[in-house]
Amino acid sequence: MTALSFGATVLDAGRTRFRLWAPALAEVGLEIDRLPAVAMTALGDGWFETEVSCGPGARYRYRLPNGLAVPDPASRAQADDVHGPSVVVDPDRYPWRNADWRGRPWRDSVLYELHTGLFGGFDGVRAALPRLAELGITAVELMPVSDFSGTRNWGYDGVLPFAPDRAYGSPEQLKALVDSAHDLQLMMFLDVVYNHFGPDGNYLASYAPQFFRDDLHTPWGVAIDFRRPQVRRFFTENALYWLHEYRFDGLRLDAVHAIGDPAWLDEMAAEVRSAIEPGRHVHLVLEHDGNEAGHLRRDFTAQWNDDAHHALHVLLTGERDGYYRDYVDATRHLARCLKEGFAYQGDPSIHRDGRPRGTPSADLAPTKFIVFLQNHDQIGNRPLGDRLARLADRDALKAAVALQLLAPCIPLIFMGEETFDERPFLFFTDFHGELATAVREGRRREFRHFAGFASEKISDPNARESFECCRVTATGDSGFYRTLLALRQSAIVPRLEGARAIDAQVIGPSAVEGRWRLGDGSLLTIAANLSTEACPLIGPGASQLYESRPDAVRNSQLRDRSTVAFLAPPS
Repeated sequence: MTALSFGATVLDAGRTRFRLWAPALAEVGLEIDRLPAVAMTALGDGWFETEVSCGPGARYRYRLPNGLAVPDPASRAQADDVHGPSVVVDPDRYPWRNADWRGRPWRDSVLYELHTGLFGGFDGVRAALPRLAELGITAVELMPVSDFSGTRNWGYDGVLPFAPDRAYGSPEQLKALVDSAHDLQLMMFLDVVYNHFGPDGNYLASYAPQFFRDDLHTPWGVAIDFRRPQVRRFFTENALYWLHEYRFDGLRLDAVHAIGDPAWLDEMAAEVRSAIEPGRHVHLVLEHDGNEAGHLRRDFTAQWNDDAHHALHVLLTGERDGYYRDYVDATRHLARCLKEGFAYQGDPSIHRDGRPRGTPSADLAPTKFIVFLQNHDQIGNRPLGDRLARLADRDALKAAVALQLLAPCIPLIFMGEETFDERPFLFFTDFHGELATAVREGRRREFRHFAGFASEKISDPNARESFECCRVTATGDSGFYRTLLALRQSAIVPRLEGARAIDAQVIGPSAVEGRWRLGDGSLLTIAANLSTEACPLIGPGASQLYESRPDAVRNSQLRDRSTVAFLAPPS
């Protein structure tokens, strides 16, 4: 059990302690199973506490002086939705089969991002695990599962960060999912959101307005005040909670550039490192739009590399809308990503009105960067949610996949990529009334800058069809991905520890060549040509490891829409 400063803690089978931070109130009551409220004891500094004769399964809410009844902000489970009562949970009740699981080294990671609801909840994801393991996936990453309003949501509108959403299943079903993954030697990652709360069901402002800042906003609402120790503690305990009580192997922290006090990130990561059992592999991954590399030199494992995605997307599609304006020199940007990590390392960004973006990253190992061709954002934040399988030439796309999966960076695959699924992935919610209207109209305003925009084509995020049409199936041919992932595990992964980039260069209008010294001294060379024309290639004089198309190299030429890899033994 994680010792939480907040919420309900089962002391024994028939007694539970409740704690709430409500600094705006002089008194708070606790209601158990609709019985009259029990006055909680004020401890000072905004804390209230009481112990009550009740056990697991009891439903409770906090009653405020104005009569409002609110769920526990640290609820471990909800009886129905975010507005209803919280449920007392005994986290020690689940009998773990794999309590001794210690995870896998980061170098083993091949991440597979998925949306739990589209897989049919926790049990549906659990049923898909054998297929993913057979494909060559080593780590399944769940989009956020913390409780949100309604039954359909991407998860970034969560309001109860400790409660798995009831639409997906119970806490025990989520633990069974993690346990089953470990049966198959699969790691489990969870996407967590610490930069904002969703717009429906967040009651914190009614009793703890100090949780928020009045001088700072995020693109999704008011900013959280990480200057306050109680707030810092709330989210640090949340990270530890998922890692300890649910035994997740890693966390992906969403959009940390929107966290007002970045020092908290390093503080939290250091505490996680000190709290994890010796010998256990736990991985902390960042999404940071500012390309801040400093956290990667401390206790964070890796960061999503948006630059690599954007450069590859421009090369595959020719698009220049929105933030893709910064990648008109996409081939050079891709080469810099292969050599140094980020493409933008303090360089001026046209999309950001010329402001500099990023910090130096050339000293970092390639495994500090996660490379993806698609993810939930890069598909779902398009007007029509269209995937690369519909946008790009198939041979060029396969060449890009080969570069992604064989390079020493850590690859991430989005659900459906492995079969080149063409179904869209749309933004979807389950809001009602004025909020539903605001979300629908806001979505249409967001895409006015896209070329060829037509608002009538934008689906209503709240329509059930916007959710249902995103379901992927396992019926397509995944052999291309399976072959590459098997090759990665046999030829690349055993040599990744200590790998370093040597160089990367532009060899054609849409072609790059990268070279890496792997940990055992061997030399990996990968050349990728995403153009429709052949380009010059002087081979490294090493054994060919892979080619994405037959006769990819001929007469010192790399044929169009091809990738070739060479592996030379240690000299």
